Formats: sequence, structure tokens, C-alpha cells
Amino acid sequence: MPAVFTPVQIAAIRRQAFLCPYPECAEEHPTADCSVDVTLTKVMESIGQVVAQHRPVTEDKPIVLEEVRRWDEAVAGPDMPEKPRSATLHGGRLIATFTLAENEQLDYNADVAYHSVSTDGDDYRSFDEDVLQRLRDTTHKELECHVCYYLMLDPVTTFCGHTFCRKCLARVLDHSLYCPVCRRGLSIPPSLQTQPSNKRLGELLVSLCPELVAARAEAVELEERGAVGELDVPLFVCTLGFPSMPTFLHIFEPRYRLMIRRALENTGQFGILMYNRHSAPQGDLGVTQFMQYGTLLQILSVQMMPDGRSLIEARGVSRFKVKAHGQLDGYTVGTIERVEDVPLAEEERLEAEETSLPPAADNDAVGLLNRLPTRQLLILGVEFVSKMQANSAPWLHQRILDAYGGPPNDPALFPYWFASILPISDDEKYKLLETTSVRERLKTTAKWIRRIEAQRW
Repeated sequence: MPAVFTPVQIAAIRRQAFLCPYPECAEEHPTADCSVDVTLTKVMESIGQVVAQHRPVTEDKPIVLEEVRRWDEAVAGPDMPEKPRSATLHGGRLIATFTLAENEQLDYNADVAYHSVSTDGDDYRSFDEDVLQRLRDTTHKELECHVCYYLMLDPVTTFCGHTFCRKCLARVLDHSLYCPVCRRGLSIPPSLQTQPSNKRLGELLVSLCPELVAARAEAVELEERGAVGELDVPLFVCTLGFPSMPTFLHIFEPRYRLMIRRALENTGQFGILMYNRHSAPQGDLGVTQFMQYGTLLQILSVQMMPDGRSLIEARGVSRFKVKAHGQLDGYTVGTIERVEDVPLAEEERLEAEETSLPPAADNDAVGLLNRLPTRQLLILGVEFVSKMQANSAPWLHQRILDAYGGPPNDPALFPYWFASILPISDDEKYKLLETTSVRERLKTTAKWIRRIEAQRW
């Protein structure tokens, strides 16, 4: 790790790192974030089995393979042999190329030119087509997504080595930050905006079954086109909601009754926004009735009243920013952009940078908080809640704890839980929605605590 990272400030499992060998990246990655690619390993094992089955019938299929280098590597490769390598092997193009690579005689980035040396002029095209079809049949099951059970589309590999369709994994992460296969915790943004695609698997899919990949992409596009329009998210301008926290709503206005019915007929999701009480400009939107940042809610249960009113229990899915808005049958609809936290590595860098600053003065409350480790900021909050609970604070009544649960030990969730039950201004709580760092949100809640403690004394 870089010098600013100290072992005390980083979890033990993430202390070891390596420098990425790819020049376009060249960053340091924790070894905990890198595992064996399970899907690619299984695909290669399947290919090896097909090759082994066909080798006994390849003795009468000699072919010359010549290494073809890329121009930039040919002029700037000190470790490359002076001349391109060539070999005469048996088995047609596919099996001979696999053998060449297996014998470590093929450069990673090189192409191959082929010349048949058959006495009857056979170029083994028919044999290669048979092998290719067998490869397709054998590897197809390994290239299926374990979420949708269709052929993978834009494959993304998690830190634990499992691969899924990008859209499938994003939907899974909306509900759980665990791998659907091995249940390992995944410290990646649920939108996967910063998560690269698995380039090798993507290229393999296009090479083996281009028609199936094209058909799959077209089917997904048609499915989404039918469900999503320009302004596709219903927005309830009412109050604050927070990710992973319950929100309880009494729906009585006719326009919102319609909105909830439509939401239930589709995904069961809608956005909730706070009123713009001070008519403050909201970025590119200008002055709007609502604040620009909100929370996407998933409806969990609905209790319908005889008169059409309903009691809704929903849970926060993610934060969002409104990009455009309009009206539909009296309620607000909009186009939203998901708000993600900075990557874990950036969180670690910020923590190391701030905790390494010179000591703050005793009367510098903000400076003292800035220098606390992230874990200590969480402990400060949890201990404050315990102290207030011992003092029978009304906002920690058992009825409230039954609804929201006790204080979570997850630093990413604690600020949202704390804001959900603490009786302070919604304007203060709103700051959590636009903050993209777990550490910064914990510092915000710590400032609330210090302010409350100062008022009490």
C-alpha cells in the first residue's frame, strides 16, 4: 500500500496489495479484491476436455502456425525473440493453436497465421467446424448467468471470482450486498458504474456464439424499452427517506393513490423527496418544489382502507439525484441518476490522510473529529445512543426501536439509522443524501452529537 496507509487504519484482510501489471491501470489493488475467475477457469477446463477428446484423431492433420506480432510490439519488445516463432503441429487451427499456447510458445498478445501442409490440400475446415460446434455446446452452460439463467450479457466479475450479467448483478445489489453464489460481502457500488466488464469472457462470448449474444442484447433492449420512458420514476414529494431504512406513509390524496397503484403494478418502487421549503435553487433544475436528492423506495407492504386510503411500509433502496422532471396525472415523475459512494480505496486514502494530520487544539471540535479514525466515529455514535437509551430519551422508545431496529454496527448504515430516529431538523438530515463518503456522513452525525451534548450541559 502507499505510504499514507498504515496497518492500523486498514482492515487486516486488505493490508496486502500488488501493483496492477496492466499499463492502462497501473494502480495498487488489495489482494482481497482479486480472486480466481471461476467462470473463465471452468470454460478453459471444458475447452481442455474437448481438445483432449479430439487429439487422438489429429495425427493426419499437420499444419504450420506462424506467430504474427502487433506492429508496436515488434518494434518495442526487448524480451521478444528476434524472429517470430513458428511450429508444425497436428489438429487443425483450433487444436493446434491451443497446443501452441499450452506449450508456452505463443505470446499473450500475438495472432497466428496458418498454412496447411496436407498432402491432399485439405485445409481441415470441416474438422475445425466440428470442433468449434463441440466447444460451443460444451461451454454454453458455463457461460450462463446464475441470476437470470440466460447467456451472459456484458459479464461482470465480482471480487470473489463469480460472474453475472451487469444488469442482473445490479438488481441483486439493490437488495443485498452479497454475492448470489458464495454470499461473500461485495464492497462495490450497486450501480456498477466503476466496475469494468470481464473483457476476456465478453470476447469469448462474441467469438463462440455471436448470433446468440446479438439476440440476447436485442431482447433486453426491447424489454427495457417497453418498461422505461423519458420520465420513468414516480416521485412522492413528502419527506425524507434513507437507504436500508423503513419509511411509513399514509397515502390519502387521489393523485398519490394512483401513483402507488401504478408502482405496485410495475416494480413496486418510487422515489421520495423532501419539500424545498426555502425555494433554494436545485442545480440545473433551478428552483423546484422539491429538493434534488432523494431516496428510491421499495414497497414492502400495503394496508388498504375501505375509503381508498392506504398505509405503506417501504424500505430505502438507494439514493438518487433528479436529472429531469415533469407531471403525470397530478404527481411528479422524473429521470433520476443513482448517487454512489466513493470507492473503498478512496475512503481508506481519505481516512489515512486526515488521521495523519498534526494534532488539533483542544478547543477545535471540528479538527478533533476530523482526526478520528472512521471506526472511532462509529463507536462515538453507538456509545451516545447507549447513553441516551440509559437516560430514557423519548426518541429511543421501544416502539421506535421495534420499527427501526437497534443501532447498526455497519458504518455505512449507522448515519441513516441515526437520522431516521433523531429529532433534529430535516435540513440537517438532508446533508446525508448528497454526501458520497461514509466517513463524511459519520463526521456529520458526530457533529450532531457534540452539539446535543453541548446543549445538555
